[in-house]
Amino acid sequence: MTRDAHEEARELLSLGKDLLDARQAWLQTHLEGCAPCRDYAAAVRGLVQGMRSLPLAADARLVRATQMRVRFHASRLREARERQWLVGMACLGVGLSATLTIPLLWRLFAWIGEWAGVSPLVWQAGFVFFFFAPALAVGVLLLARGTHLANDDDHLR
Repeated sequence: MTRDAHEEARELLSLGKDLLDARQAWLQTHLEGCAPCRDYAAAVRGLVQGMRSLPLAADARLVRATQMRVRFHASRLREARERQWLVGMACLGVGLSATLTIPLLWRLFAWIGEWAGVSPLVWQAGFVFFFFAPALAVGVLLLARGTHLANDDDHLR
């Protein structure tokens, strides 16, 4: 199905000013040579100007409902920002404590490995497992729960 130039011009007029330069140039060229489309464009401009000149008043209930929703979403954003701050501080705390305790744990595992008489590869593998096990456990728990740092009231949305 092919569209003729008049249909395309009317469609472009309905888009308003959101046209690419090439499409705008084509439309201007078409309107210069086509009286019906030029009349249609003038009617559209008149309609738009008429609609913009009408006063628009919102009902008091609509204003209250909108204000309530804006406040609700603002509080949700504030809560999310607070949670992000807490998560960031927790990550900072975990990072600092890991930085301070890793050398001590390494020495402890080396000492236990020597005392037990196991090869360095075994106690080093034990250290790696001990180091990653908590993160793996938390990851599995979050996957089992089916959510990642979600509120309990998410079902209310």
